[in-house]
Amino acid sequence: MKNSFFFLASAFLVTGALLTTGCDKVTNPYPEVAATELDQTLYPGNWADYLANEWPVFTANTNTYRNVLIEDFTGHTCINCPQASESAEQIVQAHPGRVFVAAIHTGPTGMGPLQAVSLPDYPTDWTNAQGLEIGNFFGTIPGSAFQGNPRGTVNRALWNDQLTVHPTSWPGRTNSFLNANILKVNLQSHANYYPETRGLFLHTEVDITDASLTNALGLVVYLIQDSMVGDQKMSDNTHNHEYVHREIMRGCIDGQAFGRTISADDLNENGNYYLNYSYKLPAQYTASDMHVLIYVYDKTTYEVYQVIKQEFVE
Repeated sequence: MKNSFFFLASAFLVTGALLTTGCDKVTNPYPEVAATELDQTLYPGNWADYLANEWPVFTANTNTYRNVLIEDFTGHTCINCPQASESAEQIVQAHPGRVFVAAIHTGPTGMGPLQAVSLPDYPTDWTNAQGLEIGNFFGTIPGSAFQGNPRGTVNRALWNDQLTVHPTSWPGRTNSFLNANILKVNLQSHANYYPETRGLFLHTEVDITDASLTNALGLVVYLIQDSMVGDQKMSDNTHNHEYVHREIMRGCIDGQAFGRTISADDLNENGNYYLNYSYKLPAQYTASDMHVLIYVYDKTTYEVYQVIKQEFVE
């Protein structure tokens, strides 16, 4: 029976797409939760109005596709990283709406020489605390083989006993997931963004479609900047002042690199799980150039079971 695994005596609190915002706006079923876990000051009005008129209730999730997350561990003085980024972009273009990229500026120990600011030519710090934490984790965990840039994960799944793979393996690994299309967890999201406060309210629904899952699951939300022009060292060692950095991971909106463990507290009587977030977009970013990637992963194996994209502004 779906979600029955949640109550195994030895289990942790566990849980678990195609992006969808087609949901009815009705009375909020969780006003008590919303009042305690969300920053109400980011709503430019009476919070009761948000609960009554803005809070979404999701319609049935009809998605049948498993999507793919590519984490591109990169650096602005890494000469082979532009080619890896281009490969990731080509994969995305070949599979629109099914493959998503997070370019994480990190080395295997976190901040490394390929990510560090180097004046005067490379003055921008592209890193963030959560990205560095993720890089350091995959640089030290047994079986990652993350020893230098470029490197990355494809749904964080093992391949030849490794969690990270060289960019030349990204297309084949991506195709293997898309062709198998084994959907274990489904996701939906809805976002309300208010320019007056720069406040984002993100609502997510997690539907576990594989009742055999027993490990604890985590939900992570990456803040992604679509693109930004900046300095990059190229494969011929030249300095490109106008390189277009794409899909830049700017951190996690809740400050947690490995997200929230989905728990019984998030479970609704319909058998799905609901996790909600509030976030104030920093002043240096433009909402129309930002989105979030939302993914569910196995906290034991680290495999990403589903990922979806949610724009700040539709």
